[in-house]
Amino acid sequence: MLTNYKLVIFDWDGTVMDSVARIVSSLSEAARLTGGLPQLSSDELKQMIGLSLEKGYRYLYPEAPPEKFDEWKKHYGEQFREVNTTPHALYGGVVDVLTTLKDKGYVLAVATGKSRIGLDRVMLETDTGHLFTSTRTADQTASKPDPLMVLSLLEELNVQPHEAVMVGDTSHDMLLAKNAGVDAIGVTWGVHDEVVLSQYSPVAIIPSLDALV
Repeated sequence: MLTNYKLVIFDWDGTVMDSVARIVSSLSEAARLTGGLPQLSSDELKQMIGLSLEKGYRYLYPEAPPEKFDEWKKHYGEQFREVNTTPHALYGGVVDVLTTLKDKGYVLAVATGKSRIGLDRVMLETDTGHLFTSTRTADQTASKPDPLMVLSLLEELNVQPHEAVMVGDTSHDMLLAKNAGVDAIGVTWGVHDEVVLSQYSPVAIIPSLDALV
């Protein structure tokens, strides 16, 4: 499946890490604590996963006062890092797949809506940083689906667009790939299902990361 590529770029939440439930419950509680924000369903909250917090706030609450963003962001961060006890961990078999790909000579990277601090923290916790040659975060470049994350990875790693593929679980990942001119592979265990992902014409949609190897 990956024979035509040199660089495999992974989304993080919902693709590498099973963190969707924790994100959603933290978003819900952050809205409650902030006050003045509508209470959205879990399915509605899931739709912002992959975006930066700033873009996600505008996406979820288009009529909310911009000045409430900082308070909401603070509550969300506290909930996700310190208060929320919903389990979040790497999906089973992820490390084995990533290790196999790396051993086969693929260059691995991450393009995520997480912040730089957040990604560095979770990579330290999961001992996965050594598997990736480079990473990009939303606050370091620009939020999906702006192509800057992928374009800057291609430039840094001296890889042509046709030599790279983006692996992700959301429409935001599929659009990021399209906007950057690279292929995409959709995964069905995260936020969006095969019906949604197929609308963006990925080269494949897989039910398990093992399919990559």
